[in-house]
Amino acid sequence: MIATIAAKELRILFSSPLAWTVLGALQLVLAWLFLNQVDAFLSVQGQLLQLANPPGVTEMVVAPLFGATAMILLVITPVLAMRLIAEERRNHTLPLLLSAPLSLGTIVMGKFLALWAFLCLLVALAAAMALALFSGGPLDAGLLSVGLIGLVLLAACLAALGLYFSSLTAHPAMAAISGIAVALGLWLLDIATQEIAPLRALSLLQHFGQANRGLLDTADVAYFLLFAATFLVLTVLRLDRDRLP
Repeated sequence: MIATIAAKELRILFSSPLAWTVLGALQLVLAWLFLNQVDAFLSVQGQLLQLANPPGVTEMVVAPLFGATAMILLVITPVLAMRLIAEERRNHTLPLLLSAPLSLGTIVMGKFLALWAFLCLLVALAAAMALALFSGGPLDAGLLSVGLIGLVLLAACLAALGLYFSSLTAHPAMAAISGIAVALGLWLLDIATQEIAPLRALSLLQHFGQANRGLLDTADVAYFLLFAATFLVLTVLRLDRDRLP
């Protein structure tokens, strides 16, 4: 049933102008950033060759591209997630959904997986641009792979966060604004709390930055998984309050 719900939500998402607008805009923005990074790399390539251990194209083009993709996901994910539950509440169809013979976990996971799959498609667009560089020279496969894993895990966290805020209100716009505000706050926590290690450990930037440098470890993976699981559980608990008589 999870797959059925996810497929239904994906069909709804792809039938909306918002999804295609996001895909088109993201492709344009990423292509512009990608070409700028390639141009910047080519302009200093001669100088880099004089260094003993020069940074490669992966560090100078792919890593910034993935960093820009992460920032874009930070903003667009709450917008894509805003209607998943909030619109059901606004249209008064949420009681019908909750009365179905399905567990709340099944409903939440179906909606989450649909959004995550769409975000992974956006990540794939960035990956395709990075892989195009293989024709021009060698890439650091390790750095590229870890960066992609970091993006996919970040997308899962943002999808869970956006879904939770969508469950709190009947107003999709309010869900989107709240989700963006919290996501940006968690992202910037690393910058604002340089001297406070426990708070820095909660920062999305801290953990994604590690992955984008090719340094993803078990602590970072655990953070992403716990982050996503926490907000999915919170979403289930919120819907459970609606299901109670």
